[in-house]
Amino acid sequence: MAAPTSRVRSAVPDGGGAPLGGISVAAFLARHWQKKALLVRDAMPGFAGLFSARELFALAGRDDVESRLVLREGGRWSLAHGPLRRADFRALPARNWTLLVQGVNLVSPAGDALLRRFAFLPYARLDDLMVSYATPGGGVGPHVDSYDVFLLQGFGRRRWRFGKQDDLALKPGLPLRILRHFAPDPMEVDVLSPGDMLYLPPHYAHDGVAVDTCTTYSVGFRAASANELAAAFLDFLRDDLDLQGRYADPDLAATGAPAAIDAAMHRRCERMLTGVRWDRATIARFLGCWLSDPKPSVFFERPAAPATRKAFGVRAAKRGIRLDLRTQLLYDDRHLFINGAALACPAAGTEALKQLANARTLGPGAVAAAPPAATTLFYDWYRHGYLHTEP
Repeated sequence: MAAPTSRVRSAVPDGGGAPLGGISVAAFLARHWQKKALLVRDAMPGFAGLFSARELFALAGRDDVESRLVLREGGRWSLAHGPLRRADFRALPARNWTLLVQGVNLVSPAGDALLRRFAFLPYARLDDLMVSYATPGGGVGPHVDSYDVFLLQGFGRRRWRFGKQDDLALKPGLPLRILRHFAPDPMEVDVLSPGDMLYLPPHYAHDGVAVDTCTTYSVGFRAASANELAAAFLDFLRDDLDLQGRYADPDLAATGAPAAIDAAMHRRCERMLTGVRWDRATIARFLGCWLSDPKPSVFFERPAAPATRKAFGVRAAKRGIRLDLRTQLLYDDRHLFINGAALACPAAGTEALKQLANARTLGPGAVAAAPPAATTLFYDWYRHGYLHTEP
């Protein structure tokens, strides 16, 4: 039998830190992360969401924002992908539908700030912030996720049923991955009100249904399967391949079995393929590039009239700089990784670059003190739209 979910109440007013209800980050990671659910009442006191219904509908109409509309009519489910028009919402019934807006942290400073409340976990694991707007009875059906998720309640209320179960078979013929049998043992039930938060580890079966019109803010995490990781790594190797030579068999003899692939051909091809090699450094470079690579829908806008390097330097040293919401800047011991590209850490300026990666901002003093190797990168990234001076 699964351990019962821990339930805590926020002991202090919301102060911008980890919204774990007074549990330390170390205790959360030891007791709950990928182990056991956690319900936090008043995780963010006074929180009622970041967006109105009108604002979410507008986001769903953008072609650079991923959105989905889920409608349940009895036992029938339908799914529509955005961009969605205002007319799509006017045609809906009063109940039983849900709008999902993905990646709001990429287009909203407030959404990004909420996602960064979970920066006690590595950015390489943080995926995005999704907002679910649901009318009474709305939901996406009982399902399991392969990743951790924090479910923070905005306005309205949502009832969650959840728990561990072994039967993960899905209902056939549906546009959504809905469990055929939803019967966690034990089944836990909680109604979340504004500011409450539920953490669920991977593979917990769960079903959230709106009690009244509500929003839920889902902080999701990356968790690639072994196959996904291997496929991405092989693609990375293919792009870097530069094998010399071409298949040749000058000693070929006549054959009476032309359909046979003989041992000599096996040996020749084996020798050619031994050039495909990798080591720990190759894997490290792949990992940084892959984890920082933007999603296909992400595009960066270069400044229409970029400042000169000197003018940029003066402005940055006066105001400070901030990474674009869509930029992912990571690092390891040897490299910086920005939006899918790997750069060797410069001999000087690494600390300022790491500070920018971790805090996503760099104050005027730190910019002014940064050595030329770092400021050269700042200007290059500014010209690509990867960062901006503070307003």
